[in-house]
Amino acid sequence: MKIFKTKLISLITLLMLIATTILSGCGTQSTASTAGKTDTTKQVTSTSNKLVVYAALNDSDVAWIQKKFKDDTGLEVEFLRFGAGDAAARVEAEKAAPKADVMVGGSVEFYDNLVKDGCLDKYTSPNAQGLDSQFIDPNGYWQGWYMGVLGMVYNTERFNKELAPKGVKEPATWDDLLNPAYKDLYVTSNPATAGGGYIFAADQLFRLGDDLGWDYLNKLNQNVHHYTPGAVDPITLVATGQFIAGMAWAHDIESAMKKGYPIKVVVPDQTAYEIGGAALIKGGQNPANAKKFIDWLLTKPIQEMNRDNSNRYSILKDVAPPQGMIKLEDVKLVNYDRAKASEMKAAVVKKFTDMIANKAAK
Repeated sequence: MKIFKTKLISLITLLMLIATTILSGCGTQSTASTAGKTDTTKQVTSTSNKLVVYAALNDSDVAWIQKKFKDDTGLEVEFLRFGAGDAAARVEAEKAAPKADVMVGGSVEFYDNLVKDGCLDKYTSPNAQGLDSQFIDPNGYWQGWYMGVLGMVYNTERFNKELAPKGVKEPATWDDLLNPAYKDLYVTSNPATAGGGYIFAADQLFRLGDDLGWDYLNKLNQNVHHYTPGAVDPITLVATGQFIAGMAWAHDIESAMKKGYPIKVVVPDQTAYEIGGAALIKGGQNPANAKKFIDWLLTKPIQEMNRDNSNRYSILKDVAPPQGMIKLEDVKLVNYDRAKASEMKAAVVKKFTDMIANKAAK
């Protein structure tokens, strides 16, 4: 009987050891399976189909770009739209934890300061080969992908009804805007928030020199009703008859004209131009998709679509100018020092902001 009990105990002990071994093996198998799932998740994340873009562009630009890029690549694009200054400020504020992959639109002066602050990643698209050097950042951070020139816009109906009877001639030069007849009838954009607003201020400083340039801006300020946050905003206000005249990008004015608004675009002598930029945001979650986006912007079909949809000038020599727009070679440009414009931007914006402190930016 003792022998039977001893054997029974030994058998139970053996079975317990076997069970422990099996359970231990199952535990190891479960851990390996979990690790495999984690690796798979990481792989999916690295091939994300998303792209987050901060855009200093118009709503109409965002609409066609978003749709066409998805059609061409299958990638989903989330756009957040700002003025160029606000977009740059957002990138700067999120430097420690970026929430976007690309900044697009707005003049490259706004990108230069982001480069200095370490907010952008280097990338030179293979599609940039053969482009004029002015469209490529010499340090490899931003890429120019369109051009635009500054112009004046005025409402023909209100002008002919209210100013023409007073002997005021249609505006043809920047200096014409100093006429006291435009007091509180003129709107323009804020250099602190809008690329067009800053380039206009820089234009006057390059055109007239520092002292006379600031004198001009101060006198013009007396006629300004208010400064808008975006460069395109004055067009809407003038087109709908709320104001008689304004300053904006000529291509945006032309787009509004084609919609039938009673407005006219004037590109004065000694005007300035922008090179619209695009760049990778350092630390963005989808860098591969961001590079695809910049490559895509530089293709001829997209350059042609941008011209047709926005009336902007293409950076490609084999893309014709926008229909109805003045040829770029016929525009009499100011001697615009882009490097200096970037270097002096912070000081100019501060001085301008102090000067217009009594004006409400709306």
